[in-house]
Amino acid sequence: MLQLREAPDPLPRSGEVRLRVEAIGVNFADLLGRAGMYADAPPIPYVPGYEVAGIVERVAQGVTNLREGEKVFALTRFGGYSDVVCVPYKQVFPRLEWMSATDAAALPVNYLTAYLALVLMGALRPGNRVFIHSAAGGVGLAALDICRIVGAEAYGTAAPAKHDLLRQKGLLHPIDSHDTDYELAVRELMGDAGFHVVLDLLGGAHWQKNYRLLAPTGRLVHVGVSSLLPGKRRSLLHVARALLSTPFYTPLRLMRANKGVAGVNLGHLWEQPEMVREWMAQIVQWYDEALFRPTIDQTFPLAQAADAHHYLHARRNVGKLLLTP
Repeated sequence: MLQLREAPDPLPRSGEVRLRVEAIGVNFADLLGRAGMYADAPPIPYVPGYEVAGIVERVAQGVTNLREGEKVFALTRFGGYSDVVCVPYKQVFPRLEWMSATDAAALPVNYLTAYLALVLMGALRPGNRVFIHSAAGGVGLAALDICRIVGAEAYGTAAPAKHDLLRQKGLLHPIDSHDTDYELAVRELMGDAGFHVVLDLLGGAHWQKNYRLLAPTGRLVHVGVSSLLPGKRRSLLHVARALLSTPFYTPLRLMRANKGVAGVNLGHLWEQPEMVREWMAQIVQWYDEALFRPTIDQTFPLAQAADAHHYLHARRNVGKLLLTP
């Protein structure tokens, strides 16, 4: 259950800055944490939220690259659903002068995840064929933007009502995610050609199917497990069934198939801030060059965070959901 509570403004510790928050990103990991299915989440009660945009309100000792009043955005690793939050300075990024708070709050989790999955782990190249699950979600649309920028061909799954927008965004062939077996649809469309990169945000029973969709030298990148939470409450039976379908990618099997498998969890890279800053610099450069703008579906008041979660659970969104204090 999400409840809005009052608390004293926190004081930044050495190496931290305090931000006055203007916009907050909502992510599926927030939903998993609320359902008790996110292993990295702190003990309940805790404040969710992985990303914010705002203004530096206070600078602690040991911070030399940020100043009070500066417009920034940040990775928060929980605590983001707040009007004031303290963040280590290495997780804070200056905003471009013409970057809105809403655009900035939509960047960190989705675009870093897509960049890590496609460019780094997926070794994306121009002309590659890419298959994106949940292509109309925040990570999916970020991946679609990156495919367009790099020059890759993007295919993917989404609800039929979202197909027209996805085509406008550059998706070559959207597949119905509700009433169609996407593996069969891909075979009918492409034969045995397969994909160079498959971005799996679903997990569970989809692990094996996505592996079969790879072309020789293809890379399957596991990004999420949204299929483990089909409803609003945790089902241990559903989780157990999904975990029983976990594939075993043995080295010999991968060598015989000439395929690669990788996993991505941005939340486990907090100890590598310099790498993350390098990736974010590339994303901000693309933004500065007007090569993309994040798609923001809807903004909710922070007091209505539960409504935002219900909206995301129902898969109604096309792009990013945000909260504003």
